Amino acid sequence: MANKPEGMQLIDKKGLRMDGRKPDQLRPLKIEAGVLKQADGSCYLEWGGNKVYAACYGPRECHPRHDQDPTKARVRVYYNMAPFSVSDRKRPGPDRRSKEISKISSEALEQVVRVGLYPKNAIDIFVEIIEAEAGTRCAGLTAAAVALADAGIPMTGMVASVAAGKVDDTVCLDLSREEDNFGQTDFPIAIVPQTNEIVLLQQDGHFTHDELDEALEMAMKAAHEIHDIQRAALLKRYEAAAHDDDEEEDE
Repeated sequence: MANKPEGMQLIDKKGLRMDGRKPDQLRPLKIEAGVLKQADGSCYLEWGGNKVYAACYGPRECHPRHDQDPTKARVRVYYNMAPFSVSDRKRPGPDRRSKEISKISSEALEQVVRVGLYPKNAIDIFVEIIEAEAGTRCAGLTAAAVALADAGIPMTGMVASVAAGKVDDTVCLDLSREEDNFGQTDFPIAIVPQTNEIVLLQQDGHFTHDELDEALEMAMKAAHEIHDIQRAALLKRYEAAAHDDDEEEDE
């Protein structure tokens, strides 16, 4: 996180952030399931200034064969930021950051997918960031979970991910670009709302014990809000599919 320019105020005297949100408010979040016909499951997500596609393929035979596990499936996330997703054009292809996010996302999702049902198989999720505005790893992981559910992959629960942080000595939820760049702490977390199990936890910066408790409580509450939006997107998707099936039968 960079040093804040002199005179920049991220939290005003009324306790509001630069975009008008209260410290515990999420940015606007929109989720749509089943948007890509060629994928087994898919999701489109808009979260603040982030725009994300996630596509799930599988379970299918794991290639290369030396990656196969005879006892379970491998969950493989491929996170990528499009070159045009940021104002400074990004070099095409995976870099160190995208490989790290792919790895931690795979590990988070593998904790909820019932991998023992599919030995020697792979479940591949491709996450493409087409516009980026802070919190892309959380947005990508949230979209990937919806794509998995849309593909009908058996899971013990849904994963919802969000970042908390500290901005001008105030614990805040879902950091914006300026808060991410010039805040004091970034704290991405992924939670299974059904059980409150934490499947991903990272921290850049420092919290006091009380601030950590506040950030965790804030993130837990937000994860349940995000889960409600994920669930509504999946219900809408399958209500529409059931309606289409009914129309075909009538014909």
